[in-house]
Amino acid sequence: MAFLDKVFGKGRGKPIVIISGLPRSGTSMAMKMVQAAGIEVIQDGIRTADDDNPKGYYELEQVKDLDKPGNKSWLQAYRGKAVKVISFLLRDLPYDNDYKIVFMHRKIEEVLASQQKMLDRRGETNESSDDRMAEIYQDHLTKVQNLVRARDNFECLEIHYSDVLSDAPTQARRMAEFLGMPEKADAMAAQVDQQLYRNRAQSG
Repeated sequence: MAFLDKVFGKGRGKPIVIISGLPRSGTSMAMKMVQAAGIEVIQDGIRTADDDNPKGYYELEQVKDLDKPGNKSWLQAYRGKAVKVISFLLRDLPYDNDYKIVFMHRKIEEVLASQQKMLDRRGETNESSDDRMAEIYQDHLTKVQNLVRARDNFECLEIHYSDVLSDAPTQARRMAEFLGMPEKADAMAAQVDQQLYRNRAQSG
């Protein structure tokens, strides 16, 4: 794999591939695409596939503690591999690694609809209105974009979920080229399942 052979010149070794975005933004799909390219994806299997994510979540529970004080050197073991990190935790990634971030975007109304269906299945409620949550998410995304630009150990490719589903070959090619693996684009595109696009925003 070409990108694994690169040396990034800051003594931080091979970059960790980070798949990120808001919850329900297509990050699991992106992890599956990266895995198809031959990159090892790090997951512990604690959160198993269900009706909300029938293809699996590709999560690592340890990541959820990134915002807590403590030694984060365990991430160094994942250099050259892929880890899913929710967008709210990107700021907590330590500076002793380089990161290639594939950031998944999705229409906020679709994210909210998908999250609500998940809550409904669990019998849980969201105390904030959709309008308030949309404001929170939009403000958060602006801060994330500023963060990514500010950190010299972050390199980011932004991908839109709807674009992947409408034109998988083009978006897979963008991802493959970003990862230095253009020859893997077809394998990545083959992982896209349009039947899972179940919470589309209404047009018009």
